[in-house]
Amino acid sequence: MAITADLVKELRERSGAGMMECKKALTEADGDMDKAITILRERGIAKAASKSSRETKEGLIGTYVHPGDKLAVMIEVQCETDFVARTDDFKDLVKHLAMHVAAANPVVVRREELSEDQMTKERDIYRHQTLNEGKPEKIVDKIVEGRMEKWYSEVALMEQAYVRDPEVTIQDLIKNTIAKIGENIVVRRFARYRLGE
Repeated sequence: MAITADLVKELRERSGAGMMECKKALTEADGDMDKAITILRERGIAKAASKSSRETKEGLIGTYVHPGDKLAVMIEVQCETDFVARTDDFKDLVKHLAMHVAAANPVVVRREELSEDQMTKERDIYRHQTLNEGKPEKIVDKIVEGRMEKWYSEVALMEQAYVRDPEVTIQDLIKNTIAKIGENIVVRRFARYRLGE
């Protein structure tokens, strides 16, 4: 299939990738737009992984106040340079992350930040639930671990499904932005305030 300029332009608008990257992906995908997007995402995530060890000292503190002024979020998101921190792509990411925190109410940024006590308590609850459901003892541990993974995806920001696109996790959203802007991005911390809590 011939790769037209309009097709390249459409992929560029949908993905944010460069013109040459879009043309290569479309050629590889034989003109299939969805396949080309998948190819770009895979390449971007591979590039993003290679940037994950780079130091982040710049960034922004983003805020979101929900209409009615009873719920607010502050989030610190870091990048490598002040130049990137001032770009629209980075500002949009920070804004969307703050809105996500308001909607999804994560407890921590990463699962590693959960205390041993919190994890033990949840594991014990799931063990009792599973045994009370009459599941055979030999599969209880496997069921408990599955429930723990689901719990992590509810309480750890990086593992949550993005509220605006549940097919994508917050980790994936950040990796896609890293691939687009070419710098490492790290969510350092957030605070969520609800009136009366």
